[in-house]
Amino acid sequence: MILLDTHVLVWWLSDPEKLSLKVRKLLNSAQNEGEIAISAISIWEIALLVKKKRLELTIDAAIWIEKAIALPFLKIIPIDHHIAFKSVYLPEPFHEDPADRLIVATAMMQNLMLITRDSRIRAYGVVKTNW
Repeated sequence: MILLDTHVLVWWLSDPEKLSLKVRKLLNSAQNEGEIAISAISIWEIALLVKKKRLELTIDAAIWIEKAIALPFLKIIPIDHHIAFKSVYLPEPFHEDPADRLIVATAMMQNLMLITRDSRIRAYGVVKTNW
């Protein structure tokens, strides 16, 4: 199973040309196997970005999110107490963005490869990433 960073989910469903060819192939393969996951914090992050007008979707955010989470191959990983705790105690140095910390902690706790374009996360080296 692979874990998608928030921007990867948005781009994959709304503008897949923004993804690298390697990631598009990886997503197609994982989709066929039903092995794609996101952290529940990605739903929060999408809603927040839309509310702050930093992300524009072609349809209402609530409808977009409902359609995304209804995809049969997409698994939502809840933020449990283990992930929440781990996000605070990630090996340093790592930046303070709470969504990124929770996504990285989810990848660590679930032993998942994280698909992200974020160079800070990819350089972090604590979780396996791909782009």
